[in-house]
Amino acid sequence: MTTHEFFVDMTCEGCSGAVTRVLKKIDVKFDIDLPNKKVFIESDKDKDVLLETLKKTGKTVTYIGTK
Repeated sequence: MTTHEFFVDMTCEGCSGAVTRVLKKIDVKFDIDLPNKKVFIESDKDKDVLLETLKKTGKTVTYIGTK
């Protein structure tokens, strides 16, 4: 399993809730760091799949790299 780190422009609990909703649909383990606007996803899925999934929230998303 690889842990991918993403920057997601989240400002509130509603934003992190949107991230939670889209990630639960693709069945991955994840952790949201709202104060630092980061999302850590543990998955064997391709980073582009994860990026496109996060973009469904309507937020600005940037791939940072693997941890």
